[in-house]
Amino acid sequence: MARDVVVVGSGPNGLAAAIVLADQGRSVELIEGADTVGGGTRTANLTLPGFAHDVCSAIHPFAAVSPLFAGYSLGDHGLEWVHPAAPVAHPLDDGSAVVIERSLDATVSGLGADGARYRRLIQPTVRDWEVLLPHLLGPMLRVPRHPLTLARFGVPALAPVTALASLASLGKRGSAVLAGLAAHAFRPLTSPGTAAFAVVLAASAHVAGWPFPAGGSQRIAEAMAGVFTDLGGSVRTDTWVESVDELPQGSDVLFDVTPRQLVAIAGDRFPPRYRARLERFPYGPGSFKLDYALDGPIPWAAAECLRAGTVHVGGTMEEIATSEAAVADGSVPERPFVIVAQQSLFDRTRAPGGKHTLWAYCHVPSGSTVDMTDRIEHQIERFAPGFRDQILARHVRGPAALEAYNPNYVGGDITGGQQHLRGLLARPVWSADPYSTPADGIYLCSASTPPGAGVHGMCGYHAAQSVLRRARRTGG
Repeated sequence: MARDVVVVGSGPNGLAAAIVLADQGRSVELIEGADTVGGGTRTANLTLPGFAHDVCSAIHPFAAVSPLFAGYSLGDHGLEWVHPAAPVAHPLDDGSAVVIERSLDATVSGLGADGARYRRLIQPTVRDWEVLLPHLLGPMLRVPRHPLTLARFGVPALAPVTALASLASLGKRGSAVLAGLAAHAFRPLTSPGTAAFAVVLAASAHVAGWPFPAGGSQRIAEAMAGVFTDLGGSVRTDTWVESVDELPQGSDVLFDVTPRQLVAIAGDRFPPRYRARLERFPYGPGSFKLDYALDGPIPWAAAECLRAGTVHVGGTMEEIATSEAAVADGSVPERPFVIVAQQSLFDRTRAPGGKHTLWAYCHVPSGSTVDMTDRIEHQIERFAPGFRDQILARHVRGPAALEAYNPNYVGGDITGGQQHLRGLLARPVWSADPYSTPADGIYLCSASTPPGAGVHGMCGYHAAQSVLRRARRTGG
């Protein structure tokens, strides 16, 4: 049966696009190459029986604030958010840790001398969150509805985080926690715009927390698929699309893929100049990921780390800056910045009784073949003496294995493209409508479009709006 719309790829953005279009009365088919929906939101038994590990994304600060997620009854389809006691902890070598609490006041109190300075940096974004959110989770190239509020946010946010920390006169504790947040940009901390990642991620922790789904990230995809099928949509898995010619003629097609796959599938439909721009699309660094089955909780020297769902392991701002600069220069860091998630402390469905899981990754150059296992474990052991004694089993995925698992992870890039300023503004190309292509009826809805990486579904939402706008113009 011919469909009005076909969506290729079932990550959160493909699912979001499918939901929005089905909700508007379109007949929609969702096609996925793997045997389950999910993309970056899948959960699997990667180590030992009974241990549930998130294959890619694990903690979801943007899901907690996503208008797309809030607009549909995902809870009716089994999605239950777990909020750790604290969103983030950042251990230091003196045995203490900086903790970003849900409460801004409590966080300020824990930062001691840096508390008032942290408040001055973060409180304006917390206060203006509802006004800023459409800009943070939408296309960048558009006329702002609240230019003064956006300017108040944007002027400091455009700075490198190292400069912001210096201008704010932050000490070791305050600058370290900002560095850990900014490193989610996969960029050197001296790069313009890294301050935005730090400020937005900190504010999101205070506004809505950094939750994760009970039972694993797969629950997000399953709930979204449930909403979609309730709206009349159909899902076809185990079907790899090699060419756009395999799809029904006359259907609008949205691709939840990166530009490289879009060129491979539909490149002959595009004008040479547009195709060349897609072929030059810049990808970011790779990731090296480890999943552990543990005999007990991580023995952090700073006990307050056990209150946090996410732990940033890297030490001082200077150390994290050195690590991220090495990756940008094409070398692997000796002391990598490691992002750790410890969901089983708060979700007992993740591991057998008394046992625990650990999710961890660091940044590496694109396509790196260096095994980072020892370096990651040394970093965790540095702040949690005895960690290695807790390991029952580990599962390792470097950049090549990540790309083999999901071709969208080009060179191990899990963010859909570089996250420098130009890469966020011109994603995938400079365009007032980055979701549409010059080929009639072909759209891009992946994290390679604004607002970029993160489990929020908003790339798919905005791509669906592009389809609907065109239909209104043409009377379709």
